[in-house]
Amino acid sequence: MTTHKNLLGGPDPTYLPENEEAYRLLGEQSQPPVEVAAKHPTFSLAWAMLADDAFEAGRVVESYAYARTGYHRGLDSLRRAGWKGHGPIPWDHRANRGFLRCLAALARAASEINEKDETERCWQFLKDSSAEAYTELKR
Repeated sequence: MTTHKNLLGGPDPTYLPENEEAYRLLGEQSQPPVEVAAKHPTFSLAWAMLADDAFEAGRVVESYAYARTGYHRGLDSLRRAGWKGHGPIPWDHRANRGFLRCLAALARAASEINEKDETERCWQFLKDSSAEAYTELKR
């Protein structure tokens, strides 16, 4: 893992802890995200996958709910990892991707239900947290 020194004196990047068991369940055991979320409710990647699947199937409100759940569980995890409410959350750290994907999924679903302020807030939060994630996920 590369740590970048912030020359402007801002907060250091936050790196969420890895959940190898949850990754194993999704990968090697091919368990559906709904089962992984039930076994590991703090694992934001499972919530992001559920949000994406629901959105692609046209179930926007369900997508919003999954994304909001993963987003809030991710915020809790970030705070436990030392995050103080702002600062970089690097996309290149695998464990951060679930939270960042939930944030993008929340913005996307909020847009579909015409929740303009939430949409803008989420996209800005994503951009402020990880420009790389913003570029990758805002399509």
